[in-house]
Amino acid sequence: MGDDNVVSRLGSLKALFGIVAGAGASYGIYKLIFDRAAVNRKQSAKSATIQPGCLMAKVSGFKVVSKSDHLNPSADTESSDVLSKSAASLEPRHLSMLLSLLQSSPNPEERRKVLVTLGNAAAFTVNQDLLREFGGLHIIAGFLSDPSPEIQVQTLNALNNLSMNICNQEQLKIYVPSVMQMIEMSPVNSDLQLAALRLLTNLSVTDNHQHLMKNSITLLLSLLIVSNDVLQIQVLKVLVNLSSNPDLMEDIVLAQAPASLILLFDGCTSTSVLLRLLFFVGNLHEWRPSAQVAEALRRRQDSLYCVLLGRSSQLHHKLPLLLSHPDEEVKTQVARLLT
Repeated sequence: MGDDNVVSRLGSLKALFGIVAGAGASYGIYKLIFDRAAVNRKQSAKSATIQPGCLMAKVSGFKVVSKSDHLNPSADTESSDVLSKSAASLEPRHLSMLLSLLQSSPNPEERRKVLVTLGNAAAFTVNQDLLREFGGLHIIAGFLSDPSPEIQVQTLNALNNLSMNICNQEQLKIYVPSVMQMIEMSPVNSDLQLAALRLLTNLSVTDNHQHLMKNSITLLLSLLIVSNDVLQIQVLKVLVNLSSNPDLMEDIVLAQAPASLILLFDGCTSTSVLLRLLFFVGNLHEWRPSAQVAEALRRRQDSLYCVLLGRSSQLHHKLPLLLSHPDEEVKTQVARLLT
């Protein structure tokens, strides 16, 4: 019986040694395969990311990490290096890394820095195209709904540079309603409002997407009354762009307008603001309503047309006073309107 126990124990030890030896061999194979995978991944400059909202991300009690976190210990250092690079030195693989980091980083400050870097990179045409091809426009625009106003501002700044590309505008146009809502809900004169208006200015340069803003004319006119000079200029850039499109003119003149708008036509108003106001009115002045629209205008005493161009408008009395304005361009524009 004792001999049987000895044999049994020897058999167990042999099995154990076999398992250990097998594990050692398996680890050697594992190391070889994954070392090669790490080299291949480094060469191709691709990184795996865990998408927010996926099943793995929702598993409770576990920190979700990507394979690259395990296989590439220097990922954090590499990301920091990319964030410190100048926009002109960023390569396509760097842009791809930044988009992955933007999606995966739980750190709001890091996301803000990534958006700043992407925004600077988007000042270059080649990067505008690359970011579109990488699917970056929608990734970046997804942060318009971020709870942090600072991140929202940097998102808008990045989209503003990206929108200087006509092909990019085709993808960015779907965000116009969201941007309009941000303008309406944000504090007056905030960086958020200014950044949003800059984006709308670029998107309204051509006739292609101006119709998406026609329902927000009253909002823009109201903002003129309560905002500072800097914001007023940006609002007027959008309004001048829109009023250059004959197809939108009826929507513009029929829009409800605050009566106090007329108070801006004054020598105390900033010259830069006043000039753009005069350009805007000049565009309206060249328009002639159809008989049907003229009838509608007569019934809408609070319309922009009645406030600025109607027979009882105070603008008819205020314009001649501006002929004594110290700025020559203002006087030229006023004379053009009066004649």
